[in-house]
Amino acid sequence: MKLDIAFKEWATICTALGTGRQSLILRKGGISEVGGAFLPEHSSFWLYPTFFHQQIQRTRSLGNGFLPLLQAPNPGWVPIQYLAEVQQIFYCKDLDRLLELKEFYFWTTQTVEERFNYRCQGLYLLLTRIKRLPEPILISEEPEYAGCKSWVTLKDKIVIERTSNVLSDEEYHPVAARISEVLGRS
Repeated sequence: MKLDIAFKEWATICTALGTGRQSLILRKGGISEVGGAFLPEHSSFWLYPTFFHQQIQRTRSLGNGFLPLLQAPNPGWVPIQYLAEVQQIFYCKDLDRLLELKEFYFWTTQTVEERFNYRCQGLYLLLTRIKRLPEPILISEEPEYAGCKSWVTLKDKIVIERTSNVLSDEEYHPVAARISEVLGRS
């Protein structure tokens, strides 16, 4: 099977997802999206790391000697290595619950609060299972990929069969259970 859908996210967050340090994608919406609102349209997608608008000070440290990339290592090219498979979609209107899950994302508390409160209160949270290709595939940074939008359709589809889970089942299932428990409370 091949897939050509990609989700634009800061390179640092893509690294956090791709190394198993983050399991949630938090999203409000991009300027170029209909009505400025994010729609969780796809259940599987490649992570498209971007440096545009990336603000390292708005993320917490990933620790363990991790140094965030501040600029693209190969200008004009985008490394695609991580596949996200959405396990559950939540729309969280409770900031306290969202902050209770901070171990599963790397935005700072201030950044989460600002995004949560922007326009109407709430954020989409995508609980993802991340898979990785053995080596990144470099794709050309096309003009149609530019702009403040979450989703892009890649010119070429990428084979997903060569991917493997970043976290084992034993590592992933407790994470997913904890997130579902916090967000599923009535």
